[in-house]
Amino acid sequence: MNKYHNWNPIGVFTNLWVYHDLIKQFTKRDVLARYKGSYLGILWSFLTPLLMLTVYTFVFSEVFKFKWGVSSSNKVEFAMVLFCGLTAFNLFAECINRAPGLVLSNANYVKKVVFPLEILPVAALGSALVQAAISLIILLVGLVVFMGVFNWTLVFLPLVLIPLLLFTLGLSWFLASLGVYLRDIGQIVSVFTQALMFMSPIFYPASAIPEKYKLILYLNPLNYVVEDMRRIIIWGQMPEWNWLYIGTLSGLLVSVLGYVWFQRTRKGFADVI
Repeated sequence: MNKYHNWNPIGVFTNLWVYHDLIKQFTKRDVLARYKGSYLGILWSFLTPLLMLTVYTFVFSEVFKFKWGVSSSNKVEFAMVLFCGLTAFNLFAECINRAPGLVLSNANYVKKVVFPLEILPVAALGSALVQAAISLIILLVGLVVFMGVFNWTLVFLPLVLIPLLLFTLGLSWFLASLGVYLRDIGQIVSVFTQALMFMSPIFYPASAIPEKYKLILYLNPLNYVVEDMRRIIIWGQMPEWNWLYIGTLSGLLVSVLGYVWFQRTRKGFADVI
């Protein structure tokens, strides 16, 4: 693979498309292995977000009394707003937390010269997308049943998710490589994602953040994705177009840099493992 192909965004995704069948197989394997051996199996994909939603809704609507400035700040609407934010965050966090161990947990493929190790983060992202899709189905059903809401602006969801997916994929390639050389990176990432959850407007509106901390909010791409998802899914508003342009370009840059980093460092994987 030549240097131009590495740095060319079209070349990066063209290269991945060559392995799309293999990516599908690994994604399917990952989804099935998630609950392998459990009695309820795939049902846990529905039960887990519902149980966590119940806990978070109680804690943050009753104990901490966080409210959004919307027409009806009842518990049902709060639950929908919270669930929407958690769906976006969990998609990101699941991939990032798993990334440092992806190559290590597939060490048997490292010494196979023909195996494309770069697909491992892509398959992990695909598996997380399946879980996110299930959560979104639960959210949409809840909106229709409990609030009588189904907004046409939902059609913008793929556009809203593109920046998040690009950022997530790029960071996953970085961390998958670093995880081979620095085994402690997994613990650091776990702490980081926990902190990021409370630094993102998931349990509280962005307007609740003090002015002196606004810069942190602006630099956090999750903020824009979470807010846009709520706009288009719950409130029937248009997404923030300026962010979509900037976020997509920034995410594309991060994904290409992550891919190049992974490809340049993979040569030493076999020696370390």
